[in-house]
Amino acid sequence: MAARDRDQDAPWHTEAVCRRDEAGLFFAPSKEPTAARLSREEAAKRVCARCPVMVECREHALLQPEPYGVWGGLTAAERRVVLARRRRREMELKKARQNRIAAAG
Repeated sequence: MAARDRDQDAPWHTEAVCRRDEAGLFFAPSKEPTAARLSREEAAKRVCARCPVMVECREHALLQPEPYGVWGGLTAAERRVVLARRRRREMELKKARQNRIAAAG
């Protein structure tokens, strides 16, 4: 079901595919070996890839920000990269606006 077709009163997470999967797939156990973590994260991302609310989930995790787990198909490390890129882009846009204002004035 497309996000825009869902009942607008229902929270986005009611349609999340992960609600039907094992929560442990999305969050690391303590002292998880690297190979096991990578395998688990890839399995979680496959679940996310078929989720109708993946975008909403990802934005939730980026806005909170969620420090752990796979949300919206991204790991915590991947979300940090996205957030850093967004901050850099916002700074570039702000600088460009300031330059246009200075050139016009």
